[in-house]
Amino acid sequence: MPRYVVEREFSAGLIVPINDEGAKACCNVVDANLTDGVTWVHSYVTLDKNKSYCVYDGPNPEAIRRAAGKTNLPVNKISEVRVLDPYFYQ
Repeated sequence: MPRYVVEREFSAGLIVPINDEGAKACCNVVDANLTDGVTWVHSYVTLDKNKSYCVYDGPNPEAIRRAAGKTNLPVNKISEVRVLDPYFYQ
């Protein structure tokens, strides 16, 4: 399955409360992704909360865009990526 980094911009900032409401919002994203064969792996959020870089596995960028549309998440850029870590030689 291809892996992608999805860049998102949030003009009002990305606020995910650390409570049941925030957990439910994250679960809703996971559930919505399933219908398009997309898996949210993890995300990085800038300190000002205006941008996120989300790692996804999915069949293609179009599936990721469809899944994002179901949860009203912005998509500014999708890049297919490969893993490179300091242990690749082992």
